[in-house]
This record gives sequence, structure tokens and C-alpha cells, in this order.
Amino acid sequence: MSTKITADAGHTQRTLTRRDVLATSALAGSAMLLAGRAGAQPPQPDPNQSEPAPPQPDKDFKSKEDNPARENVPPGHEHFPPGEPGKDYTPVVVPNGWTLPYKVVDGVKVFHLVAEEVEHEFAPGLKATCWGYNGGVHGPVIEVVEGDRVRIFVTNKLTAPTTIHWHGVLLPSGMDGVGGLSQKAILPGETFMYEFTLVQHGTLMYHSHHDEMTQMGLGLTGMFVIHPRNPKGPRPDRDFVLLLHEWKIDVGAKRPDPNEMTDFNILTFNAKAFPGTQPLIAKRGDRIRIRIGNLSAMSHHPIHLHGYYFMITETDGGTIPDAGQWPETTVLLPVGSTRTVEFTADNPGDWAMHCHMTHHLMNQMGEGLPNMIGVDTRGLDKQVRNLLPDYMAMGQTGMGDMGTMGMKVPDNSIPMLGAIGPKDEITMGGMFTILKVRETLSNYDEDPGWYADPPGTLASLAAAEALRQNSVANDGSTAPRATAEAMRSWPQADPGRLHTPSESHRNHGSHDGGGR
Repeated sequence: MSTKITADAGHTQRTLTRRDVLATSALAGSAMLLAGRAGAQPPQPDPNQSEPAPPQPDKDFKSKEDNPARENVPPGHEHFPPGEPGKDYTPVVVPNGWTLPYKVVDGVKVFHLVAEEVEHEFAPGLKATCWGYNGGVHGPVIEVVEGDRVRIFVTNKLTAPTTIHWHGVLLPSGMDGVGGLSQKAILPGETFMYEFTLVQHGTLMYHSHHDEMTQMGLGLTGMFVIHPRNPKGPRPDRDFVLLLHEWKIDVGAKRPDPNEMTDFNILTFNAKAFPGTQPLIAKRGDRIRIRIGNLSAMSHHPIHLHGYYFMITETDGGTIPDAGQWPETTVLLPVGSTRTVEFTADNPGDWAMHCHMTHHLMNQMGEGLPNMIGVDTRGLDKQVRNLLPDYMAMGQTGMGDMGTMGMKVPDNSIPMLGAIGPKDEITMGGMFTILKVRETLSNYDEDPGWYADPPGTLASLAAAEALRQNSVANDGSTAPRATAEAMRSWPQADPGRLHTPSESHRNHGSHDGGGR
């Protein structure tokens, strides 16, 4: 072993290796056994011998020393002066959300969260009674700096006990917030205090860790952003935070159903479903960082951004080295994880950003429906209208026209799909938002409106002259068609005819032999 322990023996400096320590311990143990067998008097202290050295830690165990996240925690929990927004970091942007203010008391940042019942609007037309923090769903973003010491008070104004877990934060076990394991539950009316030094940086989260299915299912979640104390490279110009979640809210229901296990029908960015999502606004040339966390109950979400590729720079475990990054247009967010992506906003426009699971782009869509695609329902409509004059079978051409049919939806519900866009109906809902990149902006706080496409950059109805010049028939008859050979099912080989090299050689030899 190369790791060395320095000891002072008889005023002579000597360096011990771990092997020395183990060998010395073994000899000492043998001597004790021999002494016991001989029934000798207990050994008496030798007044000429110095006191034995105290037990030394096993220096071969490297993980603590090798973990850079722990370097900022000296013994005694000393910490750095509180990091300041604007000076030490660029504050994050939280679409449809906000950042929790703090005050500094004796060099410690003090926050206060209140768990309580909240009336929340998921999108215009759909409200539900949820559980959140400080009057909102989700809770506000807690934004701090590596090396800060934080003191977070949590008041429980719910009717049930709760706790709060700092998801991914490296801290003492007693501050981890797991009900029954690391702390007592916070009873209704009680306020607990959590205090720890932040020894890492990154994108993390917080949530209840008591009766998780109910309390997280009703919204007791939030994001926890820790900026680096000594960041490398330029700061982002726009640092967005998005928290993913899924809910089951039956049409007309007044509260999400936390007992649901599979059929979630409201998918949200920062607790808003499209068209209730606030766009991400940037100026051309801005350095963009998007921090995404997923505290959905059951679903992973592949989040896809149009118009750009980005680099995935962080997991919730830390920064990905440059050599480990590669360009992506979709980032998968497993349940309980965060990912951070970065890119330069060099492509102006209105760019869709959404979960690529198609059912996650629907609002209050049910399942188990009959497939009506291609069904001629006119006869059925006529007969049913004798009883229900307004009846109309839906879905025979898909769901894309649901938003434009003008159908009245039940109270406290929203259309399954989208909203009117600048060119047509946007046939998406749920976990969908828009990145708006502009050449110039008066400020970041106002929606700049829809993108005005420069001439020649907008897809449109093909003109007859263009069809003629390119020999394209409007009925599609000039388009190449799949050949029968390309579309055929591949005939598998007869399993009784195994073709082995030895057979090939034998057959080949037999053939050769027969030919001679």
C-alpha cells in the first residue's frame, strides 16, 4: 500500500505504511492470546513507554478525499459568505413560477416554506385543489450558491403530517427529511428547522417524503438550484428551470387523484399544461441553460427541442466533463432525476419544446376508447340524433380537429388539444411549451408575440407553377412508390436447414469431388 501514516515513536519520525499497521496489529493480537493461555497477570503499564497512538483512519479509503463536492465542508461546518444574485450568479428564470426570497441572519441564508392547500389553475378552464408550498404549485425554486449555509423553516398548514426531503443534496442524515427514518413527521401546525452547508453545485429538487404517493401526487414538490462558487466559463444569459409532473384529474373533478398509477391525463411544465405554459424567451446569441427535473409519479419524459441541438452538461449527480458530452435534440428525464442542457440561441423563431410521448401531449385524454379511424359514422350520427340532437361521433379522422370544432367542454375541464397559433391550430396540449428566440427584445418579461418569418422561409401551399417546374403532380401520382420488394415480409430460413461452415465445406468438397 502506498498510503502512509506518520507516527512519532520515541521522538524519531518514522513513516508507517498500512501494511505496517496491519502487521503490528496482528503481532499484538498474537501476544495477547499467548498471555491469556499462560494465565499471567494482566499486563502492567510500562512507565518508560510512551502512550500508544490513537487509532488511525484507514487512509486507503479514498472516496471522501476524491469527492470534490465535499471539499467545501471543513470540520465544524464552516461556510462561505452568502452568495449574492447578480454578483455571484445569474438568477434563474422560472416560467410560470418564482424563486423563494431569503434573508441573511448571522451569515446564514434563511428561507421559509409553508406546506398548504392551494387552488391551482393548470390552464385556462381547469382548476383543482392541490397541495403546494407558499400559495403555489409547485413550490418556489430555492436558489443558492455552493458553500452557502442555509436554514430552512418548514411550516405545516396541511391537515396531514408531512416532511420535506432535499432531493440530491449532500447533507447530514438527520436533515434528509425521510419521515420515520431520519426525522419525526412535521405535524399540522408545527414548524421544523433544517440547516446545512451546501457542499456541491447543480440542479436538484425537494419534495415531501411522507405518504409520498398522496403528497407528491397533489403537488408538494419544487426545484433546488445550487450555483457553483467558482464557475468555469461564462455565465448563461438565460438560465431556465422546468419541473415535470403528471396528474390525474377527471373531467369535472375538483382535486387530482393521487391513487392513479397509469392513466395520467394532465402533463405539465412547472405545473402548467399547454396552452397555459409560459414561453421561454431569449435573444439571438444568448447563452441558454435549461435545467429540467422530473418528479412525475410514474413516467419518464423524453423532452425534445426543435431548431437546436444542445449539450447535456449536468446530471443531478454533477457536471459531465467536456469529453463526455455530445449533441442531442432530445433529453430523457427519468423519474426522480434532473438534467441540464446548454446551447447558444443562434436560430430565431418559435420553437416547440415538448415531451415526445404522444399521449403526454394531450389534455384529459381518456383511454380504452374505440378506434374510429376510417369509420363512416354518418349513419350512426343520424340515428343517435333522434335521441340526442347534437350527437356527433368523434375521432374518425383522428383527434387533430378537436380544438377547432368549437365543442363546449364540461365544467372545469380543458380541450384535449392545444390552441390557436399564428398559422393554424396547434394540435398539442399537455407537456408542451415554446422557445421564442428573437433578434432584438425590449425586455425578457413580455411575450414578443409570434415570430414573423423572413420571406422565403415559411412552408406554404405549393403554387401551380412550382409544381409544373418540378414535375410534381398535386394528386401524388408522380411521387416514388414503395416497391413490392421493399415492403415484403422477409421469409425466414427453414430452421431445419442449418447452414454451418462445416456443411459448406463438406458440400463444397462433395461438389468438387463429384465434378472430378
